[in-house]
Amino acid sequence: MSTPLPVGVIGVGALGRHHARHLAGLAEARLVGVCDTDRERARAVAAELGTRAFDELDDLLRAVEAVTVAVPTPAHASVGLRALERGVPVLMEKPLASTIAEADALIAAAARGGLQLQVGHIERYNRALRAAEPYLDGPRYLESQRLAPFQPRGTDVAVVLDLMIHDLDLVLRLTGGAEATEVRASGLALLSNHLDLANARVEFSNGAVALATASRVSRERVRRLRVFQPNGYLSLDLASGAGEFMRVRSDWVPGTGQALTDVVERILLEAPEADALGLELLSFVHAVRGEREVVVSGEEGRAALALALRVAAAVRPAPLAVPAAG
Repeated sequence: MSTPLPVGVIGVGALGRHHARHLAGLAEARLVGVCDTDRERARAVAAELGTRAFDELDDLLRAVEAVTVAVPTPAHASVGLRALERGVPVLMEKPLASTIAEADALIAAAARGGLQLQVGHIERYNRALRAAEPYLDGPRYLESQRLAPFQPRGTDVAVVLDLMIHDLDLVLRLTGGAEATEVRASGLALLSNHLDLANARVEFSNGAVALATASRVSRERVRRLRVFQPNGYLSLDLASGAGEFMRVRSDWVPGTGQALTDVVERILLEAPEADALGLELLSFVHAVRGEREVVVSGEEGRAALALALRVAAAVRPAPLAVPAAG
């Protein structure tokens, strides 16, 4: 077995702490330390995991061979560039950056240094999606729903960049990276200064259509994806990791049968149990070692960001009430 890769975590809030926890238990990695602008938080997480809290980011960067970055989105570019310009590969939590210009700067810095830049679109590792892989065949219509209760964390960006971007990334992957030719959207800012609820309809150059709904003001958590394609229909519960594939029976004769089950075959989708974040971090370690390609490249992260920004821009503000004449 190869020597464990020395890794650090930058930003140990709610999500970054989970990065550090997984890396601390990963045989292929060695958690060298963590760093956060909240130094007390960094020390608490470090003490919990038996690692070191670095007060200065540059000190951490000198001690590691790769980092994961889980700071607030507006700081993604500045922190990521500091790491890449010092020759340290980066796993950047989604979205890759706040703007396309920042995303391009990160991609360019990684290219100059010949470094891995991976984006944390964790749903790529979802159990239901992994189980669906063998049955995916030219999706034409996709419908996603992602609902979550309100939390102050994440409200520094619109819900499109906070939540919907997960599904936009999946849609881009499932449609083969086809160009989005038309984007329509609506939404509202309810509990923050940014969109908290959004619905989008995206048409692609290959004829595929995607509908996406995201809300962070829901009473329940929902993560569902439905995929319709010429040979059948996939229903995926991304929250539980379960799914099913429905397709016409090969021996069905049109006009025969008394019930739906006489016509349609139902296949339960199953994949090995695995923690999605653990798989993501392990894939990053393997990529840094040169053992495999980056799963979600900077360019793919940029594409998801670009589509998310188009959706956010397509949301038209509600018209102002006009006082009645007279």
